[in-house]
Amino acid sequence: MGLAPVKIPLVVKKMFPNYIWSIPTNKKTLYLTFDDGPTPEITQWTLNTLKTFNAKATFFCIGSNIEKHPNIFQNILNEGHSIGNHTHNHLKGWNTKTKTYLENVELCQAVLKSQITNYKLQITNSSIYNLFRPPYGKMKPKQGKALLNLKFKIVMWDVLSFDWDKTVTKEDCLNNIISKATDGSIIVFHDSVKAAKNMQYALPKVLEHFSESGYEFKALD
Repeated sequence: MGLAPVKIPLVVKKMFPNYIWSIPTNKKTLYLTFDDGPTPEITQWTLNTLKTFNAKATFFCIGSNIEKHPNIFQNILNEGHSIGNHTHNHLKGWNTKTKTYLENVELCQAVLKSQITNYKLQITNSSIYNLFRPPYGKMKPKQGKALLNLKFKIVMWDVLSFDWDKTVTKEDCLNNIISKATDGSIIVFHDSVKAAKNMQYALPKVLEHFSESGYEFKALD
């Protein structure tokens, strides 16, 4: 699983206090998030699975994927989920000049707004426009500061499923979440082909396990 931990240490969260790592709450609430879609092979399956458990989630979408699959993007919104910006081309901030990175974020933002306008969806929650997650969880401090100045809410995570990692078994992917998620945790899955095997195994079981324990799954707002 490399150097990244399943559960983000408190010291890391304190280093970046302006980023959102979890949602403070005393209620049994979890926040599932899905990165890298919309993807034909997996996103609709994800939506159907969430619906079975009456669960809401947040999808951090890649702009170019929205352009390729606008109908799937529409389905995400029609099902009542939140969406966020994941750059237009899944850029790694550490390897990208800040000007280029910000332009790519803005390009994705333009696609998000255009698609919502095209479908004439009645979105009243302004945060639909300003949630952002950096691909790979990596960006330069200067990039993060600039995005905060642009009024983006930078959403990181509390628990990583490692669903994309080929060295992680589907059982371990499931256990990563069940063993580490707590009230208010923001959990990362991926609605991508690369992560499909582990995610399709773990997601229904995560939903079932926590639902039986009285948890509710909400979208970020």
